[in-house]
Amino acid sequence: MKTFAVQTLGCKVNQYESQQIRQILEQSGLIAAEPAQRPDLIVVNTCCVTHIASSKSRQSIRKVRKAHPDSIVIVTGCLPVGPDDETGTLDNDIIVKDKRTLSLILERLSKKQLFLLNNANHSKPRNLSKIKDKNPNLTHLSAQKHPKELLTSADSLPILTRFTGQSRAFLKVQDGCDAYCTYCIIPKIRTVVCNKPVKTVLKEAGNLIRAGHKEIVLTGIFLGAYGQKTARRKKWDSAKLDSLAGLVDKIADLEGLKRLRISSLEPLDVTNRLLEVMAAHDNIAPHLHLSLQSGSAAVLKKMARQYTIEDFLRVVEKIKRVFDRPAITTDIIVGFPGETEGDFQQTINVAKEVGFSKIHTFSFSIRKNTAAEKIAKLLGTVSPQEIKRRSTVLQQLDTELQQHFRQSCTGLTETILIEKINPPRGRCSRYFMVDVGGQPKRRCVKKGDVVDITILEKNLLAGI
Repeated sequence: MKTFAVQTLGCKVNQYESQQIRQILEQSGLIAAEPAQRPDLIVVNTCCVTHIASSKSRQSIRKVRKAHPDSIVIVTGCLPVGPDDETGTLDNDIIVKDKRTLSLILERLSKKQLFLLNNANHSKPRNLSKIKDKNPNLTHLSAQKHPKELLTSADSLPILTRFTGQSRAFLKVQDGCDAYCTYCIIPKIRTVVCNKPVKTVLKEAGNLIRAGHKEIVLTGIFLGAYGQKTARRKKWDSAKLDSLAGLVDKIADLEGLKRLRISSLEPLDVTNRLLEVMAAHDNIAPHLHLSLQSGSAAVLKKMARQYTIEDFLRVVEKIKRVFDRPAITTDIIVGFPGETEGDFQQTINVAKEVGFSKIHTFSFSIRKNTAAEKIAKLLGTVSPQEIKRRSTVLQQLDTELQQHFRQSCTGLTETILIEKINPPRGRCSRYFMVDVGGQPKRRCVKKGDVVDITILEKNLLAGI
């Protein structure tokens, strides 16, 4: 076995974990396959946060299996941990439910020393003989005789030394959620709330800086719960409310880091101390992604979100007092069960009041095994046609708000991290893409370079 490929679906956390998988395989002596090559090993890192995401993951797995019939295919990520009926029809070599064993599985498979587990957690019995035929040196192991090392080793995947192929590096510092928003299945998949120790985070961030990454994006499943043992805010340790702020402060102090960005937070995660830390460091992006989900108090209550509309608007006001033209991006779900036209108009009104710089619009679809599935049976669902109409209205508003925000930033001197070339384009600290190719001295920039530019109207890129 010589070559591998990793296919990733889903969020920033999944993208980070795929880099960990890639690193394990490279350290075991495997080489990433070129696009035209047929890899010996393919790892599909799946997502199932929504019904649509689950369907896309299954489609991707089937396409991989069909395109590469002679490759060993490992399915990992969130899909194998979700409802059993969503993986029951998949015909794949190894399905990994317990990520604690993934590192050992990858290492042994790359060295042709893997003990294939004959149980539902890792593979289907009908596929074991097929893998054995491909790799006769591999050893079978019955479900009753798990080696102790397999149960106790590889409790976590290794920290990264680089984030291959990307100018920006994602850095996962937190995992797990038990908040149980009614539409979300993640608490049943990433059940354990845990935090990466500060020393480990700083070491990993240092690795990424030395590898040449100019921007680090902090990420987690419930990033605002960093330092806590639960994502349920009412049970938080009050002495640790500023744990995230303390971590951000230390990372921003690392030599050579050009930009630090904080990914998705809930509004009440934005403490006064966090804003103080962000304002004190020039290399922290004046950008916060605050998930609104709905501007209706009634819908938020049905979603079991841990904040009110008043909380949200109060935090936005604080952010705008601290920063000049901050970028505030958000997620909004359209068509939650019971959402009336009045509820939707309240969402539109809040979006206009905040002046979001980007809205990620999600059309609600029922997710099995969530409380929202039961709510839909009680309250009924919004029709697909109406969800589509409301989504279109919100997307049109998003286009207008994006244009207005970007226009408001003309005249600002911004640091641009080059992400694309021919023509050269990059992301500014306020998160939108800027064309830097209009100036002759900028035409020779490379991906990953950092340049300063005064933003003019001609530099703005619509819809990116």
